[in-house]
This record gives sequence, structure tokens and C-alpha cells, in this order.
Amino acid sequence: MAALTQKSLPKLVVVLGTTACGKSGLGVELAKRFNGEIVSADSRQVYTGLDLGTGKVTEEEMEGIPHHMLDVVAPNQPYSVADFQTGAYAAIDDIIARRKTPFLVGGSGLYVRAVTEGFAFADVTPDPALRAELEEKTAEELYAILREKTGVTLSNGEEHNHQRLVRSVEKALAEGWEPPQAKPRYRCLLLGVNFPRETVCRRIDDRLQARIDAGMIQEVANLRAAGATDQFLDGLGLEYRYILRFLKGELSSLEELKDELGRAIKRFAKRQVQWFNRDRDVLWLDMEGDFLAQATRAVEQFLQAP
Repeated sequence: MAALTQKSLPKLVVVLGTTACGKSGLGVELAKRFNGEIVSADSRQVYTGLDLGTGKVTEEEMEGIPHHMLDVVAPNQPYSVADFQTGAYAAIDDIIARRKTPFLVGGSGLYVRAVTEGFAFADVTPDPALRAELEEKTAEELYAILREKTGVTLSNGEEHNHQRLVRSVEKALAEGWEPPQAKPRYRCLLLGVNFPRETVCRRIDDRLQARIDAGMIQEVANLRAAGATDQFLDGLGLEYRYILRFLKGELSSLEELKDELGRAIKRFAKRQVQWFNRDRDVLWLDMEGDFLAQATRAVEQFLQAP
């Protein structure tokens, strides 16, 4: 009965994997071939104004393919995995209703899994006293509590997001709360993109320089001038955290910024691989071969299967 239920679910193609490895471009190419539209799964690209620092796909790079879940919330505003799941579900269901193929594309592992595995989020009434107590704790302390109470392991920077950790721990400590069971909503094909470590590091360095040349530092300065708080920017991690430190004089030179930030992105990429490698259902594409043909065949077979 479970197999029949799984087979009856609508189909979703997912392109996931390591930063700087071409997920966005592959998603566009596949969407062009299969009458598709793209739903972004990136925890930072949901914010308006966060473009160069997040590698947000440009209108030119979209090549006419509609993209969803980009620029849906303003900086400083709270936004949770549950919020993302709600929006992504609505976008995917609308794409399917219009008889098009939905592609979920992104590298934020928790956001991807919230959709592909159908996380069920329990609503817990906020406790102001507990919230105030938790606000005083560091992200590391909060994450330790969360792991002890739920066994949940976070990655992709989510383990450093203080605001989200406070709410997650608040839920986990609520009286009578139990982790809700996942309810898969789609039948998914998971396509993974990654290169050998040495190649990934080179691509990260090249992309970082290109983004700095394109004005990424000025982007962060403009966000601060427009009202984005330092706490918000630091909570985003990576590009925004390190450029914020550079703008505040905590990093003394552009070279130091590039060195510190480059190493942080490479550590992040390594964690991404570890996160996605836990899912045995991922079809890792041969990115040094004809990966587009490989991906196209996989999508064809998946969509044609009963």
C-alpha cells in the first residue's frame, strides 16, 4: 500500500549539491528541455537585495524560465524553514496544476529536505519567559540543546543561525511537544552536482573574485545603509558576515577578506557534501563528463515512469 501511495504522488525533480558547481545553470537547461519552472531552495536568496553575495540567478541567466521563491521577504524580517516550505509547496503545486515540470534547485540542505521529505512543523505557542532566557544563549549552546532534545543535526550555516535556533529550541522544550512525523508530498528525483575537491576550491576562488569585482562589498554596504542590521547580516554567514567584518575594520585588508572568506566558503562546501551524502537516493552526476546528457536521460526516465 505504501508503494502505491508513493507512486501516486506528483513528481518533482531536484537539483542539489555543492556551492559554485553550476546548480542554477543545470536547472535552467533542464527546465528548458522539459517545459519546466524553477523553485529556488536557498535560505538567503529569499531575501530582497541579497544578490551578488548569494549568487542569485540574474534575469539574463534565467533565459526566460520562471523562477519562484526568490526575493520573497525583506532583510531583518524573520523567515523560517516552515515559511519556506509553505511557499515552495504553493509554487510547486501551481506549476504542476499548469501541467509544467517543477524543478527544486538549491544547496540549502534543510530547505531541500523540508520539501522533499515533507517535514511536518508543529505549532507551539511562544513562551516569552523562555524566549528571553534562550535569547541570552549563544548559537553553539542552543544547537547543543537542540541536538540533545531532538537528535536533529543541522548544516549549511543553520547551526549558527541564532534567531532560528531560539525558536527551534523553544519548540523542543515545550511541554508535551514531540517531533512531528514527515509526510512526503512529492515523488522526487534527486540530481547531485559536485566536482573533485581541488576543482571546487578553484571554482570558489574564481567566483569569489568575480563577485568582488562585480560589487559584492558595495552590496553589503548598501544593505547596511538601507537599514539591514549588523545582527541580520552576521546571521547570514559567509559573504555577508565576512564583508561586514571588513566594513567594520575587523579585517584589515581586501586580501585578508578574500583569504578568510574563501576558506570559510570551502569549509561550507565540504559540509554541504557531507550533508547531501547522507541521502543515498541522490544520483551524483559526472560533472567532468557529459553531465547534461546524463541528467537529461535521468529526468526523461523519471517523468515517463508510471
